[in-house]
Amino acid sequence: MIKAVLFAGVATFCVAAPASAQQIASDWAPFDDGATSVPAPEAEAAPARSGRERPRVDVTPYIEAQQVLLADISGGGEVLTYSTLAVGVDASVQTSRAEAQVSVRYERVFGYDDGIASSDTVSGLARGAVKVARGLSIEAGGIATRSTVDGRGQSSTSFFPTSDNVTQVYSVYAGPTYSGQVGDLAFNAAYRAGYTKIESSDAGALPPGQQPIDIFDDSISQSAAVSVGMQPGALPVGWSVSAGWDREDASQLDQRFDSKYVRADVTVPVTSTFAVVGGVGYEDVKISERDAVRDAGGIPVVGADGRLVTDKSSPRLTAWESDGLIWDAGVMWRPSSRTALEARYGRRYDSDTYTGSFSYTPNANTGVNISVYDTVNGFGNALNDSLATLPTQFRNSRNPLTGDLNNCAFSSGGGFCMNNALRTASSASFRQRGVSASIATSKGGWDSGLAVGYDRRKFIASGLGAQAGLDGVIDENYWIVGSLGRELGRTARFESSVYGNYNDPGLSFAGDSYGFGANAGYYKQLWRGLSASAAVGVDSFKQEDFDSEVTASALLGLRYSF
Repeated sequence: MIKAVLFAGVATFCVAAPASAQQIASDWAPFDDGATSVPAPEAEAAPARSGRERPRVDVTPYIEAQQVLLADISGGGEVLTYSTLAVGVDASVQTSRAEAQVSVRYERVFGYDDGIASSDTVSGLARGAVKVARGLSIEAGGIATRSTVDGRGQSSTSFFPTSDNVTQVYSVYAGPTYSGQVGDLAFNAAYRAGYTKIESSDAGALPPGQQPIDIFDDSISQSAAVSVGMQPGALPVGWSVSAGWDREDASQLDQRFDSKYVRADVTVPVTSTFAVVGGVGYEDVKISERDAVRDAGGIPVVGADGRLVTDKSSPRLTAWESDGLIWDAGVMWRPSSRTALEARYGRRYDSDTYTGSFSYTPNANTGVNISVYDTVNGFGNALNDSLATLPTQFRNSRNPLTGDLNNCAFSSGGGFCMNNALRTASSASFRQRGVSASIATSKGGWDSGLAVGYDRRKFIASGLGAQAGLDGVIDENYWIVGSLGRELGRTARFESSVYGNYNDPGLSFAGDSYGFGANAGYYKQLWRGLSASAAVGVDSFKQEDFDSEVTASALLGLRYSF
């Protein structure tokens, strides 16, 4: 009965938080920076704007034509060429009631050499927030990009038309957030609904002896959270009570991730800038699925789309559940409005858990952030969570040779990367632990960003289902992304980026893989909206049981911006 009342309260408020957080932070602010409430998770991504700032709306549609050359320099010596025609729009909105950043591009590849087929690609990244009433905002985000299908298959990180093991990914989310104050009490609420879709399930050639894993198809995700609390001041300690719900319903094998929690947190100031924090609560997490249709020999049936065929008549199989007490304790340090550190240790998911965050913005041109995370998730939920952390104003970049979005966007607050979300597109849920760190600067005409990370996934599947062999498999990934750009006068710009990646897929007989690459582009305005571009790059990929692949590329293009 008590549990029912608590979760009914959550439903009444209709709120959501990222599944990776699963609690609303106390956001203790001992200094006088105007922080008087506990912000809802999504609301944090929309920075407040001064009423004295001038509204700015920039919308730039464009059309672009390019000629690309690819050369295999790893031994084959094959040289291929193809043409592209693209249309897109870049937009930025900053007003007293709305903020948004949008970059969308459609590209058509015209292949006329053997080995390059004509194809279509959509890529884009968007994040926005609109204030509809005092304390109430509507937030939304979306991404269209390409990702690796199976981490065991060969695929360069730069997705040229010759690449196999690549799929198109789409994900969107939207929902309201509310933050209000009644006396010393702060109230916060949020709700988020999202949809994620993967097109292709073809992993291409796999190492000898390896069978394809079942690939994610699509899912609907929902997250809700509500909190009430007070900062230290009226009382010697700060406190908050929060509750939340996260759910993902995936079409593949009718998989379901469902998580509910309620918890209480306290903040105990020790000095004017240092506090001890802790919380305790109850959490109920359950992951379940259905079996696949099986043939006369008991072998799971694979459909024409390369995915397992779901047996709708199968009873629901529990893959994993955790039900009981959760707790954590740690420290919080906030010496100024530009620096914040929090670190916690606790018990969750029936094991030890470590989480933390650090942010440092010494000035308006530099941002540093570090995140240590530990969560249970599915592919769609993880991607929606990453989108929700993206600020409403950011500096995104594209690979100048493929037009694809780079997986990291940078802003004055640091870097926001989706490498951890856009990994192997397995349909199985997973426990995800890792750390990511980034720094971004913008000064003297130079823009730079650097991000590094480590991500560990432990897959979760029913021992009685069609994916029993994937249960408990640990997949590890190390990555680094860097970018550097500079304005060259009023009519030209130089941009460059580098990346590195090492992956251990964890499956028996599946070898490790690593890749690295670099590219650079030069852009010059010729006349009014007409500009020219030139770019070069090199990409290398090596996986055990496959020959290494090194590709050099070059591009010439023209763009007209309206």
